[in-house]
Amino acid sequence: MPLRSIVIFFFAIVLSGAAQAATILVWGDSLSAGYGLRPKEDWPTLLQTRLAHEGFRHTVINASVSGETSAGGRSRLPAALERHKPDLLILELGANDGLRGLPPGVMAENLAAMIQVARSRGAKVLLVGMQMPPNYGPAYTRRFHQTFIDVAKEHKVPLVPFLLDGFSDKRELFQPDGIHPTSDAQALIVETVWKTLRTLLKS
Repeated sequence: MPLRSIVIFFFAIVLSGAAQAATILVWGDSLSAGYGLRPKEDWPTLLQTRLAHEGFRHTVINASVSGETSAGGRSRLPAALERHKPDLLILELGANDGLRGLPPGVMAENLAAMIQVARSRGAKVLLVGMQMPPNYGPAYTRRFHQTFIDVAKEHKVPLVPFLLDGFSDKRELFQPDGIHPTSDAQALIVETVWKTLRTLLKS
């Protein structure tokens, strides 16, 4: 094979591999930051393992911050997008807005703004929803959960309806504070996220 053809073939292989690799940025609060867990027990780390097992050459960057609100995430996101240049943003924020009783409408504005800025930088978005415990009252808990559904529909982004789906009523899978999942629950979260994420990755 002529030298020129060999060089072209070589660079084609390199560029093909680079095109397949991608970055996923997890943008969440303590539920994604691994609060109360040991290093590498959090679900974003387990997601990295799941991706490799499924044959996806993606790198997961977990930039979640404990205590973060949708307003805080909105203010920090542009700099993170510039730094990490993700191909996909997993947006898991809003739980702390709910725990503080903040208006769901404000949360909706912040989530929408983050979706828009991520898309403007070329990233796909996966929105992750949350639910509030019943002691916040039926009207607020209903509005809060519906906000994620409405934002996803309006901006045409895939939605994981509830991060803690399937075990939110199992006390043994939560830490003593009753809010943060234990290490045993992290694999369940990955399964919940994966159901929607895998379709997005293949699209």
